[in-house]
Amino acid sequence: MSPHPHDQLVSRKAGPLVGSMPIPGDKSISHRSLIFGSLAIGPTKVRGLLEGADVMSTKDALVALGAGIERDAGGVWHITGVGLHGMISPITPLNLGNSGTGARLLMGVVAGQNITATFCGDASLSVRPMARITDPLAKMGAEITCRDGGLLPVTIKGATNLMALSHRSKVASAQIKSAILLAGLNARGTTNITEPQASRDHSESMLRHFGASVQQHIDADGAHHVTLAGEATLRAADIIVPSDPSSAAFAIVAALITPQSDITLVGIGMNPLRTGLLTTLIEMGGDIVKSNDRIEGGEAVADLRIRHSQLKGITVPAERAASMIDEFPILSVAAATANGTTEMLGVAELRVKETDRIKVMADGLAACGVTVDYDDDSMRVSTSTITGGATLSAQHDHRIAMSFLTLGLVAEHPITVTGCATIETSFPGFASGMNQLGASIIDGTAT
Repeated sequence: MSPHPHDQLVSRKAGPLVGSMPIPGDKSISHRSLIFGSLAIGPTKVRGLLEGADVMSTKDALVALGAGIERDAGGVWHITGVGLHGMISPITPLNLGNSGTGARLLMGVVAGQNITATFCGDASLSVRPMARITDPLAKMGAEITCRDGGLLPVTIKGATNLMALSHRSKVASAQIKSAILLAGLNARGTTNITEPQASRDHSESMLRHFGASVQQHIDADGAHHVTLAGEATLRAADIIVPSDPSSAAFAIVAALITPQSDITLVGIGMNPLRTGLLTTLIEMGGDIVKSNDRIEGGEAVADLRIRHSQLKGITVPAERAASMIDEFPILSVAAATANGTTEMLGVAELRVKETDRIKVMADGLAACGVTVDYDDDSMRVSTSTITGGATLSAQHDHRIAMSFLTLGLVAEHPITVTGCATIETSFPGFASGMNQLGASIIDGTAT
């Protein structure tokens, strides 16, 4: 069987990256805008929604649950919310494809409704851990059945008398937190969640945007607490989705490591819990200038100018990991060009993403001549001659695929990456956008 078109891409050394490219809407906020809009009373308009496969899977699931969601000719999405008690049991299982965010957050939604739904997904999602979500939802009163190990398919029967929960999470995870908060909207009492460090707080911001009562504070030891008043009412509120900083990361690193590059990215999300990579790259010596700071749709955004820089190795502290957990693969590419060794601490959560991102990145970097070692919770990458000339499997992980393609821009020989089709889940048009800046990323399946 021949590969899917664009599932195999080849990246090679090219001229400097110059100009500007559009960055798609923030994936995390896009999922949440559809979910919260569907749970609100009244019509919500969403502008700038990421229209990648993962977000569309969430949209399809919400329609199956009874929400009205349509896109107009101008690209604005119109949501007719059904309120916190208006969801219906879907006729068929909810297939979330490759979307861990969609699956986990919607489990929280269903747990708080008087409905039953079965969740399934593709081969990758079907081996990702769900017990960290289903266990606390079961404690709140939802009835849950699943495969051994808490794996999909998962069936959830929501509780009509859901009880609020005080939950202490072992990891800082916005997905765990958000699922519990979504269930907690319909719970009796006050839901409390404690994390070891603060994870992304888009759900908290959006809850306030739609009228819920939610509080946050951080202890002296860094623990993060979120409190939500149950039996809430959400009212429709329009949303502008900022450009995704996790997607922008690939163009940012590409410009930093490609000689003579000078690019500008407009309207990038600057939520403080999402800017760990920028902080790290600037500490490494990256020439990144922020301008035109503003608030759009309740989120901080800014424009960025990035110029080629000689980076230096640093130690990235464990407490920063939650604010850049999706960006460690592309950071490891930047680290391969930096003088010295870059050590990344507190990255165990990478091992339960779409792939074991630590191992997959380490194996791919090593195959291209990069000196790298790792253990369960850390990774070290040292300055190396990036030989390239390898065929690397992204294992259908979109961030791994884009990281390896970025590596190819500075490798001595072209790098072929397989498993690239899932790039469309978060960054439609990635290769063409990079090529417009001056990259050379071509379809490896073309004859």
